[in-house]
Amino acid sequence: MTLIHQTLQFIFGVSILTKNIWVELWSKPFHLRLTLNQIYEIGYKSWPIIFVTAASTGLVLSLQFGFTLEKYGLKMYTPRLISIALFREIAPVFTAFVLAGRVGAGMTAEISSMKVTQQIDAIRALGSSPIKLIVIPRVLGSVLSIPFLTLFSCAISYVFSALTSVYQLDISIGMFTSRFFNKVLLLDFLSGFTKTFVFAYLIAISACYFGMSASQKKEGVGEVTTLAVVSSSIMIVISDFVLTWIFFLLWLK
Repeated sequence: MTLIHQTLQFIFGVSILTKNIWVELWSKPFHLRLTLNQIYEIGYKSWPIIFVTAASTGLVLSLQFGFTLEKYGLKMYTPRLISIALFREIAPVFTAFVLAGRVGAGMTAEISSMKVTQQIDAIRALGSSPIKLIVIPRVLGSVLSIPFLTLFSCAISYVFSALTSVYQLDISIGMFTSRFFNKVLLLDFLSGFTKTFVFAYLIAISACYFGMSASQKKEGVGEVTTLAVVSSSIMIVISDFVLTWIFFLLWLK
């Protein structure tokens, strides 16, 4: 099977799955408990790895921008550059990549294991919908959790970049905070925050699609898990470019 054929098959399959989700999303019963459980699994259990990633990002941004600008006497612009990079791109994209690995892989492995052990067939035999019980809670859990994890990432990155600026760049905390937030427009924040909803959906829909399409062999679990992570990562990169281009056309230029 060629790469083009696989790509077209993936696009078609995800489109059909998206249509089924939209149709069944508004029909009863609503499995609120399953959705809340996914919010806990995706959101609450992911904060430690997001904390480490965001802290490291804040440290690196301060050092890279600060030491580079210091050579040209422009060190005071460090907070502004960090804020733009963080809100528009780094926080949403880095958070999405980390969660594509943690959440996307786990979700795909779980669903594909259910497929291999015929639990999904059992759900259909009992007259229930796998879309309702398996896919929709995970999609909603991702879309509702990942944006807040991105906000958490922004906050942690700010704290650690501020600490680095104080102790390594001799920029006072007051000046750093003032310059960090003074020039940040609401549109800068919204351009990055809006992306997180798209990234969250792409991670979840990719995981659910590959999990539901896994073969009945045990080896299929590992194969689809790898495909889900790779596919969601590629879609994050492509969608980030498209959304950034749209935002610049609309209001960021």
